[in-house]
Amino acid sequence: MSRYVITVTGESRTDPEAVIGYDPPLQTYFLQAFPHEETDDPALWIGTKPHEMETLDDLHRAALAEGYDFMPLPSGVAAKLVADKGAAAGRPNPDGAIGELLKRLNQPD
Repeated sequence: MSRYVITVTGESRTDPEAVIGYDPPLQTYFLQAFPHEETDDPALWIGTKPHEMETLDDLHRAALAEGYDFMPLPSGVAAKLVADKGAAAGRPNPDGAIGELLKRLNQPD
């Protein structure tokens, strides 16, 4: 899973330590910002379901719909995120035939 620190703004507040990344098992981009003071769970967490945010544009539109923005991204981060997704595309699908074979091979006798 890739993780890059960025700044997210919205509703008169800013989180300079927000995280954007790509989650290969879920095959989605994600965004986390504004951690709760007690639970540390992010108030903004987009990209938690399989294939939910297939492009950075999807992620940006979802953030805007919730009143937040993370554009422009720091230099090189967008390219790294796209490369992370591309690298993950070459991995076996854990839900496919290869994934099932690996699960059987890893089970104790």
